Amino acid sequence: MCTMRTDRKLYTMAAVLTQELKVLRSSMSFSTRRSFLNRIGLVGLAPLLPFGRLPSPPGNAVPASAQAPSPTKTVVKDRAPLTSSAFYSLSLGSIRPRGWLKDQLEIQASGLSGHLDETWADVGQNSGWLGGTGESWERGPYFLDGLLPLAYLLDDPRLKAKAQPYIDWTLTHQTPNGMIGPASNNDWWPRMVMLKVLTQYHEATGDPRVIPFMDKYFQHQLAELPSRPLRDWGKFRWQDNLLSVVWLYNRTRSAYLLDLARLLHTQGYDWMAQFENFQYTQRITAEFLKLNQGNGLKDLALATHGVNNGQAIKTGPVWSLVSGSPVDRSAVLKMISELNKYHGLPNGMFSCDEHLAGLDPSQGSELCTVVEYMFSLERALAIVGDPALGDRLELLAFNALPGTLTDDMWAHQYDQESNQVECSLHLKPWSTNGPESNLYGLEPNFGCCTANFHQGWPKFAASLFLLSGSPENDASDGLVAAVYAPCEVHTVVRGTPVHVIEETDYPFRGTVHLTVNPASPLSFPVQLRIPAWAEGSTIKVNDQLQPAPTAGSFARIERAWRAGDRVEIIFKMIPRISQWFHNSIAVERGPLVFSYGIGESWVKLRDRGVAADWQVFPSTAWNYALNIDAASPAKSIIVNEGEVGHAPFSRRNAPVQLSVKARKLVPWRAEDGVAGPVPQSPVASDEPEETITLIPYAAAKLRITAFPQCKS
Repeated sequence: MCTMRTDRKLYTMAAVLTQELKVLRSSMSFSTRRSFLNRIGLVGLAPLLPFGRLPSPPGNAVPASAQAPSPTKTVVKDRAPLTSSAFYSLSLGSIRPRGWLKDQLEIQASGLSGHLDETWADVGQNSGWLGGTGESWERGPYFLDGLLPLAYLLDDPRLKAKAQPYIDWTLTHQTPNGMIGPASNNDWWPRMVMLKVLTQYHEATGDPRVIPFMDKYFQHQLAELPSRPLRDWGKFRWQDNLLSVVWLYNRTRSAYLLDLARLLHTQGYDWMAQFENFQYTQRITAEFLKLNQGNGLKDLALATHGVNNGQAIKTGPVWSLVSGSPVDRSAVLKMISELNKYHGLPNGMFSCDEHLAGLDPSQGSELCTVVEYMFSLERALAIVGDPALGDRLELLAFNALPGTLTDDMWAHQYDQESNQVECSLHLKPWSTNGPESNLYGLEPNFGCCTANFHQGWPKFAASLFLLSGSPENDASDGLVAAVYAPCEVHTVVRGTPVHVIEETDYPFRGTVHLTVNPASPLSFPVQLRIPAWAEGSTIKVNDQLQPAPTAGSFARIERAWRAGDRVEIIFKMIPRISQWFHNSIAVERGPLVFSYGIGESWVKLRDRGVAADWQVFPSTAWNYALNIDAASPAKSIIVNEGEVGHAPFSRRNAPVQLSVKARKLVPWRAEDGVAGPVPQSPVASDEPEETITLIPYAAAKLRITAFPQCKS
């Protein structure tokens, strides 16, 4: 596969030359593109320029000041009459990945994310979001919603050059009445995604075109919604529109934006009412939804649709900024609780293949739902400030997200299963999806995840730290370590630039080191999220032990910080078990879930340009019941730690392995490539006891995660 991929150095060279091309073209006149390139000696690079075309004309170029923003940026807070958030997100580019996290983003950039436009026409040069006649709905904005933060987190010229034509076309093709995007549709929904892209782009570059562009669009939307209200996807995803409205209000304080916010709330689906009296407690079937009668866009189908629910998680917190209601703000916890109670899975997700599908761990979860659920948690954590939201976010980021991608990120699944014994062409167990649902490939089942999965890792990396403090008083500001992964931060606290370096192999190890470097001595608080599982954690500052932190809280350290001050956090990562469907058990350690890695036989189904579609068949037995003492599980589990390598979520050289006792359970079998329902525990087995190895969930592409438990 490597020989089929375009050389990365050439792409980078082409991106670096983009600005020179703009300058030269502004002073020369040539009859054809080829004669122009011949004159400046770049014919050989022509096919490698973004989308095979020259950059936008000089009149549409991004100002030089927007291309080189200050690496240290102040944070924009909520402005009255909005209710203030508990914490505030740092601008895109303030946090940069390091260590294994940077490796993950670089793998993503070398995989589909960095090359999708070269092999998938829906985001290629004929995209409607580039002025072409191709796909003109959600796929261009979806792709950009991950590509753009990936580009700026890695400071990658090649990826920036891929993203910029979308940005420039969108910003330079607004209609006189304020409408944006391709003229072939007027659906509000895809524009909600592009607005999210533009807010990130403005934070990263400061491009002065963005704010007046959004202002004109929102004035148009406010005038148009009474006669052309939200419908279908936009009706159920209105909270994404609201996020961008709030973002703009905090920069312009234009009163009409609050009127627009209230109108979106009035026309949008009432998610909080749905979860206050939750009715969808069983597996949702195609027959229940009457999909054969064309009811796919009816309210019942959309209300039980997995991705819609993942996006809905943030509705209460985002709306609470406008409503001021603490009930709205806390609604996120109720939503998560109900989904987990009736559809929860050991990997942190709820089932949704394509609709809510119950508790059986052989049911799937859509990749789009994983990344949208993550984004909802990132926004909700900042607004609400509840550490439990960070716990859930890490569960998804370290298990469900990498568990549905190949190690090189050149293929993904549409649906993943916690108990996944085969990835092949079969109709079971999906509630409403098709037979390709859990293949690893370019666009299995449906292409939305192909366009949308790219936002998962970049937005997680951009959410590791938050700012605390009052909107009215910058002197109250502080930093919050919201979730943990290796990174560095450049931001401003109380008017002083602060640089923080986080060194850690978390989630594979329990030690986190922070080096705090204010530009000058500065007093401010640092808050550290202590996960609910992390009883007995310790914190030291410059080797001085601090008061014992409480699990499930934020530990607060307020002091006068000087450059080089060191914080050490040690989380006790003791193996534990959790209980699931039919009283089955899953094994966890820290934020990682562990699975039995079934032997894998990968069979290529077909080539897809520079990508491919794969089936995966089991080559070993998988039907084990665990022989673990539920009262003291750590005594039954041996932990083996290895090196945290370049690809830590790979089966090869998994950095943590657990040895456990187990017995085969002969009656538990697969049917049509799907593991049967987990037998009700406890179970009896006369098979000899074995020692089996569990590896991180994401490392096992075929796996058992919810196990029957042997009788004592």
